[in-house]
Amino acid sequence: MANRSDETTASSIDWDAEAATFDDEPDHGLRDADARRAWAVRLASWLPARPGDVLDLGCGTGTLSLLAAEQGHRVTGVDLSPAMVALAGAKLAGRDAVFITGDAAAPPVGGQRFDAVLVRHVLWTLPDPGRALRHWRELLRPGGRLVLVEGVWGSVAPVGMAADRLASLLAPLAGETRVERLSDDPSLWGREVADERYAVVVIPE
Repeated sequence: MANRSDETTASSIDWDAEAATFDDEPDHGLRDADARRAWAVRLASWLPARPGDVLDLGCGTGTLSLLAAEQGHRVTGVDLSPAMVALAGAKLAGRDAVFITGDAAAPPVGGQRFDAVLVRHVLWTLPDPGRALRHWRELLRPGGRLVLVEGVWGSVAPVGMAADRLASLLAPLAGETRVERLSDDPSLWGREVADERYAVVVIPE
């Protein structure tokens, strides 16, 4: 899911129409070697050290899914946009990955459980983020983790989710929580940024 700013909201975007140019954004396609390397290093520090099953929700064109697969993980990606899912499937063709069209808040994965649930720039778009977090917790195996990348974007009418609000939503899950500021690393975004961007890794009790 893309990060959009000012008057644009996630609900007003035709994600199928956006799919063809989605990877043009530096932090979406990661076509720049420095950006790709920066995200790969971060992802390796967030995901389990041993290869496992990763659920990438709001996977878009599958760029983070690809990095996870390259690190040895088995990936299931879910996105609401069939066009995004098709591009993700093509990007990871031949790898241990499957992509499904569906709602990130209630992913259609049946009884499958995962070692990590990875969600980038999606939680802020959901009508009931607390409920989504509780559901995602239920999709984890014992010792599994939530990896949440969020932020606040824009200056005219900022959109997103501040870290303190996400912390309050995560409080009922308890467990171990690590917050990592991402705003200070321009290689992740292809430019200097002044807004709030961060990652939270949660290992619930």
